[in-house]
Amino acid sequence: MRSPSFGFIGEAAGHWQSLRSVATAGKVAGAVIHDAKVAAICVDHGVREIWSADRDFGRFPELKVVNPLVRS
Repeated sequence: MRSPSFGFIGEAAGHWQSLRSVATAGKVAGAVIHDAKVAAICVDHGVREIWSADRDFGRFPELKVVNPLVRS
């Protein structure tokens, strides 16, 4: 965590509007709202790519999803 390129991100001002937008675009319902919350936080902080084996992140067109368990 001492690396100068490392940083924590969290809910920014306007998070609820971002969450609503991401959830609507991803047609989110039920438990997937947690993934939408993570996606909204990423988008708010300029994250454009997420590495995850969770296929639900594919619902969010704002993020490119890379599965680190699959060879490209």
